[in-house]
Amino acid sequence: MTIHIEDLKFQCIVGILDFERKMPQDVIINLTIEYDYQKDAFIDYALVVQKLKKMMIDSQFYLLEEALQEIIALLAKEYKGIKNISLKITKTSILNDCSVSVSEYISL
Repeated sequence: MTIHIEDLKFQCIVGILDFERKMPQDVIINLTIEYDYQKDAFIDYALVVQKLKKMMIDSQFYLLEEALQEIIALLAKEYKGIKNISLKITKTSILNDCSVSVSEYISL
């Protein structure tokens, strides 16, 4: 079974530049989770969305790479049935002429 969480948009503090540490900016998360579905052991995607947002907002990461690693570790720990995770975090307004993203695909 595969869960797709697409274009999850919210604001948080993320980045190393001075202005990024002072004011929240828009980020977009795209997440794909492949897992072994069992009737009594499904993954609640609404809860996953809450966990993603909370971690990003509370942690105020300096690097998107750190955020990727922490989110993947959290999901892998909490949901043992996960086989693969693909995660992409995008900053939409850090540069005037483009969006910038970091992504990772992990097989567990």
